[in-house]
Amino acid sequence: MGFWGKIIGGIAGFATGGPVGAIMGAMAGHAADSGNRLGPNAANMAAMLGSKEQLFAISVVVLSAKLAKCDGPVVRAEIDAFKRMFRIPPQNMRDVAELFDEARKSADEFESFADKLGEAFADNRAMLEDVLGALFTIARADGPLTRGEVRFLQRVQTGFRLESIEWERARDGEARPGQRAGTADVAGLDAYAILGLPKDATDEQVRTAWRKLMRENHPDALASRGVPKEFIQRATNKVAEINNAWDRIKRERKL
Repeated sequence: MGFWGKIIGGIAGFATGGPVGAIMGAMAGHAADSGNRLGPNAANMAAMLGSKEQLFAISVVVLSAKLAKCDGPVVRAEIDAFKRMFRIPPQNMRDVAELFDEARKSADEFESFADKLGEAFADNRAMLEDVLGALFTIARADGPLTRGEVRFLQRVQTGFRLESIEWERARDGEARPGQRAGTADVAGLDAYAILGLPKDATDEQVRTAWRKLMRENHPDALASRGVPKEFIQRATNKVAEINNAWDRIKRERKL
């Protein structure tokens, strides 16, 4: 069973109506949320549903929908970008669409989803960076970033507890000139920027940065920590990019 099938199937066991029904069913007895079906307590309810994968599934749908809404009506290009980034199988589309449609009614109260996702996957920073990169792609789907979208993404970065270099990589990951999505060609790119270093970094700093990025992004390590498989291929591409950058620097420095 694929990732989304596993998640939707698991969530549906809590209540009827797919993920929306699951969240709302869990929230039915909690009067703290008055009237807003995806209010500030919804992320807490999602976290209580069970696995980290379930929290991931709900959170990325809600964050994507609310980001698309924050600069005005949601357009088809944003929905298509969401589908492309998270590759939802047709058999699960209806359930995911229900949650997306519910979430996009308002851009408000997304912060708790970012915070809960950042907390749950604090040991998977590479995956959180990939999620932020996917959100950047959705934000750009209907044109240049707006101030509202930037503020939204900055708040997601805060919730994910990502550093400025991780923000920059997520921001630039889909916009590198001459690079097709899914490739690891670093020709024409700054190898030092890929490693998050200035050009005057010492040899030891370069080695340390390369090793750290390899630990964080290695597909086998991510898979063992429960990272959804949709991100494993991206991690594979990123590892190749990191290694290519390291090889270029080694050649330049004759290490």
